[in-house]
Amino acid sequence: MGKRKKKHESEKSHSEALPEAKVPLGRKEYDKALEQLHVELVKLQQWVVQEGLKVCILFEGRDGAGKGGTIKAITERVSPRVFRVIALPAPTEREKSQMYIQRYIPHLPARGEVVIFDRSWYNRAGVERVMGFCSEKDVRWFLQTAPQTEFAMVKSGIILLKYWLEVSPEEQQRRLTARIDDGRKTWKLSPMDLKSYDRWDDYTEARDEMFEATDMEWAPWYVARSENKKSVRLNVISHILERIPPGKLEKQGRIELPERKIGRYTPKELPLKFVPERF
Repeated sequence: MGKRKKKHESEKSHSEALPEAKVPLGRKEYDKALEQLHVELVKLQQWVVQEGLKVCILFEGRDGAGKGGTIKAITERVSPRVFRVIALPAPTEREKSQMYIQRYIPHLPARGEVVIFDRSWYNRAGVERVMGFCSEKDVRWFLQTAPQTEFAMVKSGIILLKYWLEVSPEEQQRRLTARIDDGRKTWKLSPMDLKSYDRWDDYTEARDEMFEATDMEWAPWYVARSENKKSVRLNVISHILERIPPGKLEKQGRIELPERKIGRYTPKELPLKFVPERF
């Protein structure tokens, strides 16, 4: 099937091996860079549809690593009909009795689609393992078979990108505390987050074993420093565009609004209830 992928310097699993973080971007600089990347993502969307590509992107990482914000930055200017985000809830009793990968298979991309998993089948190697929701035998079988499953995906024409967002314990604590103190973010702090908070070393060990078993030539892991939310969003979007560079798009002329006629119909005075204009 192929050989295990050799690690590049920027793809080492340990956070201490990652390059030093740069000076944080200012808001204006970030907004300008993101706007430019959004334009390129729209081109990528057109390319995916035009060529019938099948793209699958996984985001994994600890609680508070910034997966949701990164996914939002990717998808906020593209069509949800092309870019689909999958965040599956806990498995039902029926799903627990199925082959593990089974509930993920229906969500894989068809032609002309980009599917983004906010956590994926790698739950088995992370949360489920650390929190005791599956047996070690289950984990070993998953780590053995995941590369084979992903090989089959790639051979079927799926472009598979796997991202791990790496955050320090200090930054994770700051972000989780912010979820407690900010009423807009309390929904992000689940009971599972609290239970797993004191399992840092267990998650680190599970992460490293996952990397060792599943970082393959045909489906490598890409590790992104997420100490700074703005930077990781720009870095990941840039990397996606590098991995799937849009080719030559079918030429489209400038879009012009058609001429329209208004005034042929007089609206009725209906007893409608309007939203109060308080702002």
